[in-house]
Amino acid sequence: MAFIPYGAYWSTPFAKWQGSLSRLHSLKLAANTAKQALASKGFPTEVIDLGILGITNPQVSSFYGLPWVTAMMGLEAVTGPTVQQACATSARILQMANQEITEGSADCALLIAADRCSNGAVLYYPDETAPGGRGVSEAWVLDNFGNDPFGGNAMVDTADNVARQFGISTAMQHDVVLRRSEQYAEALANDRAFQRRYMVEVPLTDANFRKQIGVLSSDEGIFATTREGLDRLKPVKPGGSVTFGGQTHPADGNAGMIVTSRDLARKLSLDSAIEVEILGFGQGRTEKAHMPKAVIPASHNALRAAGLKIAQIDAVKSHNPFAVNDIAFAMETGFPVEKMNNFGSSLIWGHPQGPTGLRAMIEMIEELVLRGGGVGLFNGCAAGDSAMAVVLRVTESRG
Repeated sequence: MAFIPYGAYWSTPFAKWQGSLSRLHSLKLAANTAKQALASKGFPTEVIDLGILGITNPQVSSFYGLPWVTAMMGLEAVTGPTVQQACATSARILQMANQEITEGSADCALLIAADRCSNGAVLYYPDETAPGGRGVSEAWVLDNFGNDPFGGNAMVDTADNVARQFGISTAMQHDVVLRRSEQYAEALANDRAFQRRYMVEVPLTDANFRKQIGVLSSDEGIFATTREGLDRLKPVKPGGSVTFGGQTHPADGNAGMIVTSRDLARKLSLDSAIEVEILGFGQGRTEKAHMPKAVIPASHNALRAAGLKIAQIDAVKSHNPFAVNDIAFAMETGFPVEKMNNFGSSLIWGHPQGPTGLRAMIEMIEELVLRGGGVGLFNGCAAGDSAMAVVLRVTESRG
């Protein structure tokens, strides 16, 4: 399998919906972020021979995808695909990079995942056969959050369905939200010591990226969470159990990572004693309108590919748009729900879609490094009642 050079990754802070990043083109921002992040690490960009971009929300000229991003970075010889798989996008681009490296079709892959849920595109689809030739319009973000064309349901309905199936109450969900808030607070301790291991600041500019007007140094839009506040919330849907407190919020941001061979990873690592190895991938799909449950078959498939059992996993990180995700996973696998998602998760820091999973995997690597090594499992559900999972191993050897 392929390897990730230790420290050769980054994430911006995530900004709240319609917040500080809402007017900035996400691909221009991601290119600037990646260029600055690699330069700050002294990374020799000339070794990059493949780029893979993950983006789920279209913006002006995003048709040109990855080649445009690498050109903006000054890597005009680097090309590659642009991928959209909803919230499984990060896991998918990592799998694609792993395949390219292991098959020998590339030596060093640059992964960039970027999205802006804010100011989502409104698309118009012409239909000359309709009365008067009138077409159909779609608010890309909000309309798709609210309706699965196959399941005929909103995203929150899938969480309510899984909660009913597993007997998960609102109180159980709120217990997990409080635990996730505590874990996120640990990432903020000692002047955000944990987040500073991977997070980069974002210069805030006008929409043309010409005049700097500020800096985004930390996550924006994190909601203060208390037992009393959660207890006052009612379920979003009549007859349901999921409240607004038991789910994540749309956000904006980007993240990046380098994937390469073992030998090159050792040369490019910020600490040659730390090795980060990709062990396996899995995908899964569950019954219609039960999206949070899909992380279970995806995780089982990733563990099988890695030749491991859940008992051999030291850390679990999830893209958990709903607290229900983690509870159902814990019930099915036996992994303690309170031990998942140390230092944070998308339930707390938000949901920009494309980069969400990449940030979670970066945090998982850093958690394993702090443990002195170990094996981690990432999982995350995605639109269409699907999910992907990734197994990584961190090894630390010092003479």
